[in-house]
Amino acid sequence: MAICLVVLGSCNEYQKVLKNEDVKAKYDLAEKYYEAKDYKRANRLLEQIAPKYVGKPQGERVQFFLADTYYQIRNYNFAGYQFERFLKSYPKSDKAAEASFLGAKSYYMLSPRYSLDQTDTDKALLKLQSFINTYPESEFLAEANAMAKELTTKKEKKAFEIAKQFTKLGNSYILDYSISAVAALDNFISDFPGTIFREEALYLKLVATSNLALNSTENRKQERLETAETAYKNLLRYYPQTSFLKDADQLMEDINKELAQYKEQETISK
Repeated sequence: MAICLVVLGSCNEYQKVLKNEDVKAKYDLAEKYYEAKDYKRANRLLEQIAPKYVGKPQGERVQFFLADTYYQIRNYNFAGYQFERFLKSYPKSDKAAEASFLGAKSYYMLSPRYSLDQTDTDKALLKLQSFINTYPESEFLAEANAMAKELTTKKEKKAFEIAKQFTKLGNSYILDYSISAVAALDNFISDFPGTIFREEALYLKLVATSNLALNSTENRKQERLETAETAYKNLLRYYPQTSFLKDADQLMEDINKELAQYKEQETISK
């Protein structure tokens, strides 16, 4: 019974302060709720009073609390925006590093699975990199680096899966798909030199160039066979013990059979 009365009294106080025009009362109650980790109520009060404290000594504290309550109630869009506002208004604040980190983490939380649009992932990476560069001694650095690595891998996976899909479609002997696969894999290998998918990407480039070469018209075939041969050599150069060795050797055997005909013709013509 006593607990119910306390809760009821708290609710009545909250509703009363929320509806009146006493800014100081709202500030005091918002701080009370924030310290008690009742972020939802604190947020509603802070939303009302934040404009009143712009340019005032308490403005910095109110603005940070407002941004953080959005973060704590998982409204990451608003949190990211409010942390950005805080940093623009108070770049030299003692809370600047934490605000920069939490702003970046807000966009990290908005990052979708790899198969979807990665706009929020890109924004999170930019924010994380800015934080890492600006606050290299921060207590949040290790977590920021881990998040940046995770998001980078997600972007790599998206780009890799696109290239992989083109390679699969190229297996249907449609040359346009093989051409697209080679271009996508070249871009992927160039854009993500340290990727965990590099070995498979080099193997898939061999597959794509082989499909393209073996199904080409006669006037382009030798050139494309030689490109496939180079792809094979590159795979073994970087991964001599590659897990794809058996399949790669089989493809190279087919390529060599075709190339042998051209070498024989060159010998005869001499």
